[in-house]
Amino acid sequence: MSTPRFVFRHVWPVPAPVGVVTAALADIEHYPRWWPQVRSVARIDDVSGRGRIRSLLPVTLDLVLTREIEDREGGRLRVALGGDLLGWAGWSVVPDPAGTATGSIATFEQEVRVAARLDRAATLAPFVLRANHAWMMRQGRRGLARELTPRR
Repeated sequence: MSTPRFVFRHVWPVPAPVGVVTAALADIEHYPRWWPQVRSVARIDDVSGRGRIRSLLPVTLDLVLTREIEDREGGRLRVALGGDLLGWAGWSVVPDPAGTATGSIATFEQEVRVAARLDRAATLAPFVLRANHAWMMRQGRRGLARELTPRR
């Protein structure tokens, strides 16, 4: 039995300019400050880090993230994923098509397979994993919007 492949796509309207949003998304070491499910991120070297992710399910994912693309001017970011998830994740950030000068659209895309230690759970309950991922992404969108909203 092979592990299912998971493909995710989430679109986040963010109330901040493209450059600000891209900079925040590129700064993965600070994700835990605004994204509660990202428990920790520690640098390994200049292009990689180790992250621990835990959402609603009682499983903490240990990930190794290796930078593949960091085009801040073009609003494109992508990392290869190793550890408990094998594949890639990326962001593209563009101006809000509604034309607001202070708004952006951040699109998250991910394609992964679950590593061997989690293989059985992924095969038995993919719908639960998808729901868990969707909840985590909603929390991330809210956290990023709060992080980037100027405080009065």
